[in-house]
Amino acid sequence: MSLKAVLFDFNGVIINDERIHLQLIDEILIQENLQPQKSQERQTCLGRSDRTCFQELLVNRGRVVTQEYLSQLLNRKAEAYVLELEKLEKLPIYPGVEDLVYQVRSQNINLGLVSGALRKEIELVLNRAKVAEYFKIIVAGDDITTSKPQPDGYLLAVERFNQQDPELNLQPQECLAIEDTPAGIQAAKQAQMQVVGVANTYPFHMLQRCCNWTVDYLTDLELERVQNVFSGREPQPSISEC
Repeated sequence: MSLKAVLFDFNGVIINDERIHLQLIDEILIQENLQPQKSQERQTCLGRSDRTCFQELLVNRGRVVTQEYLSQLLNRKAEAYVLELEKLEKLPIYPGVEDLVYQVRSQNINLGLVSGALRKEIELVLNRAKVAEYFKIIVAGDDITTSKPQPDGYLLAVERFNQQDPELNLQPQECLAIEDTPAGIQAAKQAQMQVVGVANTYPFHMLQRCCNWTVDYLTDLELERVQNVFSGREPQPSISEC
């Protein structure tokens, strides 16, 4: 078996924008005459899609949630997100993203992205970071109705790679996911993928228990060593459940 595809998460892995997201969610809740997020709700939202997050926040506050109402709030947040990023001269892209993208491509490994963020948000950031052309497959929050920790997004990415190139015959076990939250890690593991946990959002020791590899920064990831494990030249790291 070889490593055929690397699948990045987006928020918390490519861009350091969790603070912006949480702020915008609170602003919309207040505009809707609802209480902002509590500390526990903020933690619960990390790694999950905006749709799922908003739905739970609204239900918790006794608001009747229709899909039309939910879509309206999501579009408002996406527009506000774009405006926030336009204010920034330089995007808060995590160190090592660009280098890892180029390493993956230089090894002829396919590159994809699986996120609960909306496609317009993802494409804006990838274009500004000048790496959009390298991501062959993007599964965004617009594409699926479920959220991490469900594996649907990762499984859809595999399906789309194979639709794009049937000769690739990609299997989930030939994919490496890069995640920063327990929800994302669980989603990738349920899809039967190996996982790198990057300690951007949660402490290293928390991720280390349930990832195949854990790094403080993407710059610490040794792609060659990962490839050796996939090919059987090095032993498989042991992991436990998150």
